[in-house]
Amino acid sequence: MAAEDDMCSEEIQNASETAESAPVSDIFTVEVLTIIKDAQQQHGLRHGDFQRYRGYCSRRIKRIRRSLHFPQGDKRRVNPKKINMEVIKDVRYIHLPLFCAERSWAYAMQLKSEANTEVRKKYHMMSRLKKAVAYAEELFALCEHEKCDARTKLESQAYRHFLRGSLEFELEKWKSAIESYSSVKTIYEKLGKALTEEAQTVYLQKVSEIEPNIRYCAYNIGDESAIEDLMQMRREAGGGDFMSGEIDNLLSQTREKQATTLSEVSWLGRTVPVKNEPVRLFLLNLQDSSEEVEKAEGFDNKISIYESILKQCIDAQQVLRDALQEDQNFKSSLRGQPIEGKVSNLHYLHSYLTYIKLTKTIERNLLLIDNMKQYLPGKLVEEGKKITKPQDLVRLYDIIIQGLGEIPNLDGTEGNESLTEEMETRALGFKAFRCFYIAQSYAGAKKWKESIGLYAKVIDYAQVALNQYKTLSKGVLYKCDQSLLEELIKEADSLKYSCHASSILDTESLTDQVSEMSISNNKPLMERLDQYVEDSSLTSKKAKLVSFPPDFKAIPCRPLFFDLALNHVEMPNLDSKMEQKKAGGGLTGMVKGWLWGGKK
Repeated sequence: MAAEDDMCSEEIQNASETAESAPVSDIFTVEVLTIIKDAQQQHGLRHGDFQRYRGYCSRRIKRIRRSLHFPQGDKRRVNPKKINMEVIKDVRYIHLPLFCAERSWAYAMQLKSEANTEVRKKYHMMSRLKKAVAYAEELFALCEHEKCDARTKLESQAYRHFLRGSLEFELEKWKSAIESYSSVKTIYEKLGKALTEEAQTVYLQKVSEIEPNIRYCAYNIGDESAIEDLMQMRREAGGGDFMSGEIDNLLSQTREKQATTLSEVSWLGRTVPVKNEPVRLFLLNLQDSSEEVEKAEGFDNKISIYESILKQCIDAQQVLRDALQEDQNFKSSLRGQPIEGKVSNLHYLHSYLTYIKLTKTIERNLLLIDNMKQYLPGKLVEEGKKITKPQDLVRLYDIIIQGLGEIPNLDGTEGNESLTEEMETRALGFKAFRCFYIAQSYAGAKKWKESIGLYAKVIDYAQVALNQYKTLSKGVLYKCDQSLLEELIKEADSLKYSCHASSILDTESLTDQVSEMSISNNKPLMERLDQYVEDSSLTSKKAKLVSFPPDFKAIPCRPLFFDLALNHVEMPNLDSKMEQKKAGGGLTGMVKGWLWGGKK
């Protein structure tokens, strides 16, 4: 699908490039930021696919060179040509260094995402960034010519500072990087004030993207308040965009300096050392996650924080899984076989991360449920919002109950009765909520008997869960669950009687409808002559007087006659009346009888 989108957009781009083949005016205008933003959004960067965007840049460079008849050699050798602004008469010559820089930058960002597992790719990334800066310098030198207007000069200058700041950021030259990024911010803010509102939106969006990098550089220089600014930006970044991912990376790099202080972790009475750097970094991020969720404004921002934590947890689990390749108990647990003896520290730490992943998934699903409850049928729903079906909530509660059932079976938690009772009690409470929304779905279909039975089951589940919460030693931690269960019992009890009343009303309305029904008699007039019925169809052209064609009737079959007397009749002897043949005479007859024999 992405390839088809690329082909369609490239056909449109070909048409636009052909239309630009003739010079429009003597002064060139190149909206650098608008051009690259449109290209990035249409060709992969909306989903963070740098490889797709790099391929698009290569194809576009090739098309521009072909249309301008400006090749860099032939099939056998490369012959680089310098662009001379004094003799060119087409703005597309300026696009060449721009997309060459974009291609190198996209390749560097692709290598950066892969450098977590392969260290050598970091050096390759640096060389690509340096090449992107060289192309940006070439673009800036071309735009400084008098044939380009003031906006083009400022935009090329800002683009050069941005790529240079990106390189210095990766080289950890914080002072130089913050100066470059500050120059970019200043130029774009001034351009945003001077141009139209639509252009202003593009420039301010770019400023918001580089603001986290500026604060991170300030933190590394010595500004301790910068980390709080970064966390605030993360809470306001929302979910699913490129900016939130960049801020997550910056926060991770910030916490790497603090990770050395975390050397061990305790869970369920057992303390294990934490030696793996990614695991230590994740546990540090986890400490602040609850506070970040509480401070975040808006549903999307909170979900984004949960998704970020779960992604980091999965990466940390993979690190431990790679380190446990030789652990026989770990291999047995993956195959579902029983474990012999006590699990190792790494194995226990892996179970702890699995516990964190399951609990954070449950918290995220509860947040989704709270948001979806606002759009249930019967509530005021904003225009354009999708109405929630009770079945959607049932699916989420199923996932929560499944996660709670997996926690007591984690390796290293065997024999912990308090954890098992706690998870079983919570699962019983969520079963009550699941049963409640199943009952609502049946009530929506007017299946009153099933709904009444399910509401009664909801009350039973919730009452048992409340009684078990009182026996738990850590019941105070789930006081919120208890209050919700008490409200659920009241609501289920009222809805049960409401369904009972609705079932009675439906029965009475059905009786009235049956009494008002007029039963049409389809018998022909010939068969109901003894009945008086006002039938208007008899005076119509299609009066049904008799059945035609008439129905088949059964008739008796013909009797069978058997001639038994013939068996007792004696026939007369007629041998005396039959003709007897005489034998032939003469010499011929004699010879014939002698040679071939005669008839006997």
